Amino acid sequence: MKLLGKLLGLFFPMTFDAADWKITRSSKEIEYIGDLHDGSAPTYATGIQLHRALQDFADQEIDSGDDQLSIIDLVPSQRGGVDTNITLLNGYILTSATSEGPEEHLYDTSITYGGGTDIYDGIQVFGNSVNIQVIQDNTRIINDFWNEPKMKIAVEDTASSTTHRFLLKVRTGDSDVDGRRILGTQRELGTVYTEFSIGGGTNRGNNVLALTANNDLNNATVEATIAGWDTIVNDTEGFAQIDADGDTVDENYYSDWELAAFSKNDFYERCKWIQSRVADVGVDTPARDSDQSLYGLPGDVFRGITHSVALSGGAGTFVEPEELTWGSGATAGVGQLLAIDDVTGSSATILYMQLLSGVTPGAITVTGAGGGSATAGTVTSRLISLPFVGASTGAAIIGAFGLGIGADDLAVADSVTALDGTPRNPPNNVIFSVTGLDITGGEEDYVLVGPETGSALDIAFDTIDGALTGAAVTAVVVTTSIPTDLPSSGSIRIFNDEGRAVKIPYDSYTASTFTIPAYDFSGSGINDSVADNNDWFPTWIDKRAASAQENVTVVFDSPRNLVVRARNGETATPAVNPIVPFEAVAILGSNGGSQAVSRVLDL
Repeated sequence: MKLLGKLLGLFFPMTFDAADWKITRSSKEIEYIGDLHDGSAPTYATGIQLHRALQDFADQEIDSGDDQLSIIDLVPSQRGGVDTNITLLNGYILTSATSEGPEEHLYDTSITYGGGTDIYDGIQVFGNSVNIQVIQDNTRIINDFWNEPKMKIAVEDTASSTTHRFLLKVRTGDSDVDGRRILGTQRELGTVYTEFSIGGGTNRGNNVLALTANNDLNNATVEATIAGWDTIVNDTEGFAQIDADGDTVDENYYSDWELAAFSKNDFYERCKWIQSRVADVGVDTPARDSDQSLYGLPGDVFRGITHSVALSGGAGTFVEPEELTWGSGATAGVGQLLAIDDVTGSSATILYMQLLSGVTPGAITVTGAGGGSATAGTVTSRLISLPFVGASTGAAIIGAFGLGIGADDLAVADSVTALDGTPRNPPNNVIFSVTGLDITGGEEDYVLVGPETGSALDIAFDTIDGALTGAAVTAVVVTTSIPTDLPSSGSIRIFNDEGRAVKIPYDSYTASTFTIPAYDFSGSGINDSVADNNDWFPTWIDKRAASAQENVTVVFDSPRNLVVRARNGETATPAVNPIVPFEAVAILGSNGGSQAVSRVLDL
């Protein structure tokens, strides 16, 4: 009958079961001795039920069994004005000889003993979470007993959307644990991540965590598949400069993620996997079975930038990433350096960190684990994103504060926010491809892609603004604005004074000027001079093929027609693969474009 009663107690509100508790007069120890969480019938009691039971034992004429408490003993507990605040008196303490302390079988209360030297606070979780994690003093609590199924059933309250109730020690040995601050997180793959913090204080009773676990429609890939996407990497854990908006001026970020061949949503899911709950031995169903780390922190503790700190008067050298410390007592704090604008302390003006414990720095010295130091100035709180990567639309990333992605992986629908707080939208980078090229037989195809005049297959020319002479020319100026859908670096063709269309490489361009490696226009042949107003034309591809497909990435401006030429002639006898010269007009549009070479052998 007792076992049946315990089993029924799993489905109905429990009461204190005296058979599962032991009180020792000599040591004043209160122990839970019933079944463990994974046993056949563990029991759980509220704080007020424990208090009422202790008072019931204390009014007995004589104690019996293992409950050594009666009228002869000092009173063991008192109610602190409300049912959720219980204090143990006269030396009584909670203790255990097993792996599960009595606090793991109590809920809906705070328990204080030792005259205030030790305190367990009650935690009540609202929402629909199945598994939650608690980070205390920069450490995720491994023993997450509150997720045990039988305990959850015993303590949940569906009427109030309460999923978990449990005790957590916030003061030990007369010292608060990180000022009684607690961070609750919900990081189950397939759900929208949430977190909620408890800021510490002196009020006793239940403290609330609001943690939901709603479905994330952009996170439906199974964990085993995501775990294999290990070529998605962060190339820079620290200050990174990226030209995300294509304006030729780099912005500052605290990462440089490279996506390899994966989609934006794959990247989003991979970041969620890195940050998801790690399985604990013997506790519920694992979310994943191995730790990942970011910036020197476990993935399930990493949150991203929580604060930026202005710096002055620095010395030494900071190391990205590393632990930061400052202050003592009430001013003490610990953070993890995620990025700094200059690792040389004397030149550093701002750092970006994740606060781990304690308080943010005032006007005091911040010291890195590697020896760098500087005086803190203005501290700015930064809104974190859950997950740390930002949001996914399914096809694009809306990045979190400071999170950088390699410019070559960004597309026009993406948005990234630099460390200056300004969102950037990348240009529409598109790819134009020429396929069906041949690189065998000892002579590769030559492929040329240039602007079409409007008359099919004719290449459009423009004119040079200013003569090109001398042995080391580094700029070419043209009479009209350079098309912005040219490759950022490549080559152009210029007709010199001998009438040769010379291929001239360029490193960059702006307005109507190409910046070129020093070129000799002082000789003859391909080094002949170029008179003012000589013709030139841009090229998108101009090379002997190195593979069966040649690609070029450009920023889309507006649709344009491109002339595509592919040729392969041979002098060898017998000829192997000469082709009838191929010419076609292809469209470069908002989604890029391509042209397949039709190979008609010229044999």
